Amino acid sequence: MTDTDVLADRFEEHRPHLKAVAYRMLGSLAEAEDAVQEAWLKLGRSDADDIRNLGGWLTTVVGRVCLDMLRSRTTRREDPLDDTFVPDPVLTPLSRIDPEQEVLQADSVGLALLVVLETLEPAERLAFVLHDMFAVPFDDIAAIVEKSPAATRQLASRARRRVKGATPSAEPDLGRQRQVVEAFMSAARGGDFEALLAVLDPDVVLRADSGALVGGAAVSKLVRGARPVAEQAVLFRQFAQYAELVLVNGAIGVFNAQEGQLLSVMGVTVVDGRITELHILADPERLARLDVPGTEG
Repeated sequence: MTDTDVLADRFEEHRPHLKAVAYRMLGSLAEAEDAVQEAWLKLGRSDADDIRNLGGWLTTVVGRVCLDMLRSRTTRREDPLDDTFVPDPVLTPLSRIDPEQEVLQADSVGLALLVVLETLEPAERLAFVLHDMFAVPFDDIAAIVEKSPAATRQLASRARRRVKGATPSAEPDLGRQRQVVEAFMSAARGGDFEALLAVLDPDVVLRADSGALVGGAAVSKLVRGARPVAEQAVLFRQFAQYAELVLVNGAIGVFNAQEGQLLSVMGVTVVDGRITELHILADPERLARLDVPGTEG
């Protein structure tokens, strides 16, 4: 086995962690893969023998790559990010439920949290993700954002306040989540407007991304409030017809597939027995890049 093979094996040991960091930083599975690949290329151009803590070094490199990608996004974006952003969902079959692990996953990478992270400044997001989610010391993060440790601590603090203010504690029990989601889908299938209202929080937010039309115009929407969301009954009825329950970022959600083709995914946030957020992804290009899990009745 060559030195390159040994280094590749060591890198692969860290890949899941690095992808987790990049996904939380970018909210995109494809971009997360790109960031991890860039870290591998940078490792290949470095003297690995001089790296004492490979995991820490790679985490720092991925963080710096993601920061550059976020700053590039900000530079390219002419308008501020609108509220229709739907992150890439991570799908897991219900048959793989591990209650303790899934609760931790939902708390860490819920779609609602990713939406809030998208509104942060790049350096704030980096400081929050690396420190609060992965316990990277502020001294190490400071070197990436080129600020003092004290200033970096303030970045994380500002991000933390925004995250806590925008993401109420979701229902941690998957069984209770399932009851709420099944009640929602039953009401949607039956076109029962009042039953839909009963399961929706008064301030519920619906975000949907259907991709782009032939002319390139984006098809996305933002709907706020229980009654306006419930009035999207046609959308939900179509979604519910072939729906299967699945874990979406560690929480009970729904996906719709026909003849092996994934048509849509809906992430659901449940707080105090009612749905507070719905994230629907129906963009064919983005869906084609997702792994479709097996189903369970």
